[in-house]
Amino acid sequence: MGTTPTVARILPGYPDRLSLPEAFAFPAEAESWVRAIFVSSVDGAATVSGRAGGLGNDTDRAVFALNRALADVIVVGAGTARTEEYGPAEDDPRWRALRTGRSPTAPIAVISDSLALDFTSPLFTDAPEWARTIVITSESSPAEARAKAAEVAEVIVAGVESVDLSTALLDLRARGFHRIVCEGGPSVFAELIRAGGVDELCLTRSPEIVGGAGTRIVHGPACDPPIPLDLASVLATDDGYLYLLYRFPTDSRTPRSRP
Repeated sequence: MGTTPTVARILPGYPDRLSLPEAFAFPAEAESWVRAIFVSSVDGAATVSGRAGGLGNDTDRAVFALNRALADVIVVGAGTARTEEYGPAEDDPRWRALRTGRSPTAPIAVISDSLALDFTSPLFTDAPEWARTIVITSESSPAEARAKAAEVAEVIVAGVESVDLSTALLDLRARGFHRIVCEGGPSVFAELIRAGGVDELCLTRSPEIVGGAGTRIVHGPACDPPIPLDLASVLATDDGYLYLLYRFPTDSRTPRSRP
């Protein structure tokens, strides 16, 4: 299991050492909170060879697992779930105490308009009863595929032609999921921003240059005007990685019209 990492806080103000749960705790005063989590290189690449895992270090992987333990539900796009070969969230012994009074793990909620999903994959077949996988789709998805999804997952229909993430978030909250962690991918993050649904970005900055024309953490139409973020904290480890928490301003938390 190894030792639990700590990080040095650079901002705000004093270079103390913090445990990861201290550094990444959700705001205690927030009734609900949506946190997006990503890793990217210095030059902005969100993947290496098509996957995000190649950019992280041990602390980033611990932060990833910690965010899953803090979450009531974990939201992810179908493309990311396929590429990263998702299964159910694992019970990490380091963070088990953080789930006292809740289910041992949080459910995964997969967003898919087409429902072109493998319902025989571990994401569906290995999910425990207390964290049954959720499928978020739209009315335009094939009825037969929705019926198949309902056999192995909870199904949320949000939106007509495509998934309406504002509606989906309301449905998740109505089910008691108030701490929502979005693991991407970049297109889902773009839609979540457009829906005014993001409170915070948890970004690990890898001290590497990847080059090429790789995907960034947001993929979609430009934000016009750009959204200024508030830098809440900067954390660091001795190997050159930075762990950044950005807060979205209040006026960005309303839906934006499509260009």
